[in-house]
Amino acid sequence: MPDRPRLTPAIADVRRATRGALDGLPADALVLVGLSGGPDSLALAAALAFEAPRAGLRAGAVIVDHGLQSGSADVAARAARQAAGLGLSPVLVERVSVGARGSGAHGGGPHGSGANGGPEAAARAARYAALERAASELDASAVLLAHTLDDQAETVLLGLARGSGAASLQGMAAERAMQTANGSFLRPLLGIRRTTTVQACADAGLEPWTDPHNADPGFARVRVRQAVLPVLEAELGPGVAEALARTAEQLREDTSALDSFAEEVVEDLAEHSEAGIALPADALAANPPALRQRIIRLAVSAEFGVALTRAQTLDVARLVTDWHGQDGVDLPGVRVVRRGGRLQFEARGTDGNA
Repeated sequence: MPDRPRLTPAIADVRRATRGALDGLPADALVLVGLSGGPDSLALAAALAFEAPRAGLRAGAVIVDHGLQSGSADVAARAARQAAGLGLSPVLVERVSVGARGSGAHGGGPHGSGANGGPEAAARAARYAALERAASELDASAVLLAHTLDDQAETVLLGLARGSGAASLQGMAAERAMQTANGSFLRPLLGIRRTTTVQACADAGLEPWTDPHNADPGFARVRVRQAVLPVLEAELGPGVAEALARTAEQLREDTSALDSFAEEVVEDLAEHSEAGIALPADALAANPPALRQRIIRLAVSAEFGVALTRAQTLDVARLVTDWHGQDGVDLPGVRVVRRGGRLQFEARGTDGNA
């Protein structure tokens, strides 16, 4: 049995947050923690090792070796030993190959913003795929991720800088279903500051790994962490990170409500045909813009599996709000025309014809 550290405020805060995330999981379920060896995930791993048995759950760990840094295999092996030392079992090391570096905007730095492309995005995609694969292989009910309140604040600021709307400003969800496995990703530490996880590791006698990428100003997120947030705190006063995290939570609640309304409207109004789907223009016009745009995006996504940009969504909306007999709108794999008082969404063939 691993030694039990004395209970300190930092350890108590991380354990309490972890305990809340475990509520509702089925008895004897396996819960994994995504462990890098850094202070956030190491503090979370220690909390899970303590809380899971008391909740009637089993606890293990997954370490993802991206192979992007010299000595990454040694770092992964060290994290695996720490997990085993905490009493976590099974402990799995997943080695991944990070392929394409992405083709999105690079956010003014050589490494990109980590949002639309670049090595951060490629590494993140590989990491989540590995975590889902491990969850599926081990039949885990959940994988805990160690994103903190600071990570959430940084995500909101990056989304604000990109101008990408509520989808980015609402930050990371505390719970998200996996795409290829039956479990969920859980983020228990979104209300916990990074200073708390660092202190929790120190109080528990755990030695976290320091990722050199977390100090590399070539990454936009690091610049936000090292320069932007400190300036905002200095000029506006303390509590900026907490305020950004609260804003994300409020936006997530509002977005969830609007998405639910949009689903109900589409279900009521949509007319399905062999060619696609139709929505009555008058009914769309009667809805406020925020709901109308959601209805359009949802209809295209649900029927054709296409995610629309804001510009594409507004082009379609103008067939409702600025109708003067214009031609239809061509979207990826979809053509939208106004015909007989309805917006007709029709699949386009490879030759571009509906």
